[in-house]
Amino acid sequence: MRAKIRDTEIYFDIEGAGLIPDGSTMREKPIAFVIHGGPGADHSSYKPTFSRLSETMQLVYFDHRGQGRSARGAKETYTLENNVEDMEALRQYLGLEKIAVIGTSYGGMVALSYASRYPVMVQSLIVIATAADNGFLAKAKDNLAARGTEEQQAIARFLWESSFENEAQLKEYFQLLMPLYSITYKSVSSPPKSWDRTILSVDAINVAFGGFLRSYNVAGELHKITAPTLVIGGRYDWICPPEFSEDIARRIPHAELRIFENSGHLIRVDEPEALLEAIAGFIC
Repeated sequence: MRAKIRDTEIYFDIEGAGLIPDGSTMREKPIAFVIHGGPGADHSSYKPTFSRLSETMQLVYFDHRGQGRSARGAKETYTLENNVEDMEALRQYLGLEKIAVIGTSYGGMVALSYASRYPVMVQSLIVIATAADNGFLAKAKDNLAARGTEEQQAIARFLWESSFENEAQLKEYFQLLMPLYSITYKSVSSPPKSWDRTILSVDAINVAFGGFLRSYNVAGELHKITAPTLVIGGRYDWICPPEFSEDIARRIPHAELRIFENSGHLIRVDEPEALLEAIAGFIC
C-alpha cells in the first residue's frame, strides 16, 4: 500500500488485525510502527521474524522515503528530519491516535527523534541497537579496526567516505560485514535468501553518513519523552555498542534497559525469540 504524504509517496504494509473478538466485545490491539534501519535498507528484513508479534499487536511496516518500495526523489530530501515528519504524516494518514514505536539501528534514531518531538502521540517506545548522538561513528571505526578483517576494513571505506556507487556494492558491504553485525552469522559464501528481497538505496546511505549523521545529536531532547520506554542493546554490537544504549536509558525518564548478552547489532537475528518476548511483554 502507498500513502501520498507531504512531498513524497511512502510504501507501508500492515500485519495483524487491529480489532479482535474478546468475549462479548471487540477489543483494540496496540498499533506499532516498525522503523527500519540503514539508512539505505528497507522493512523486509523484519519479515517473517516479527510476524509473531501480530498476534498481540497490529504492525505497521514502512520504508523511508527514497528507500525500499517508497518513491525516489531528490536525494537532498533523504534526511532524518523528513523521516520523522513522514512518520507523523503517515500516522495522520492512517487516522491513528497514540502508537507504539519500535525502531532499530537508524530506525531507533528516527524513533528517539519522533518520541522527543511528538511525545503525546507515543503510547510506548522500544529502541534497539541504536545511539542518541554521532559519537557512535568514531566508536564504530575503532571497533572495526580492532575486530575487522582487512577485507572488511577495505570495503567499509565506502561507508566512512559515503561513496557507494551502486546497490551491488552496498550489498557486498553488508554481506562481508555480516559476521560483525551478527555473531551467529555463519557463511559469507551462502547469504540468506532475504538478501534477494531487500531493496537497497546507495543515495540514502551516502547522504546519511556523509551528512546529517555526522552532526546527529538528540541526546539533549530525550528528557522530553514521556512514554514508557524500553532500551535494548547487544553486548557485541560493533556499530552501536551497548554503552550508547546505557546512555539513552539514563536520559529518558524511567526507561528500562536490557542488554542481550549473546547478540551483536542484529539482535533479531542472534536472539530472535528473546527479543520478541521482550517486545511483546513490554507493549502488551
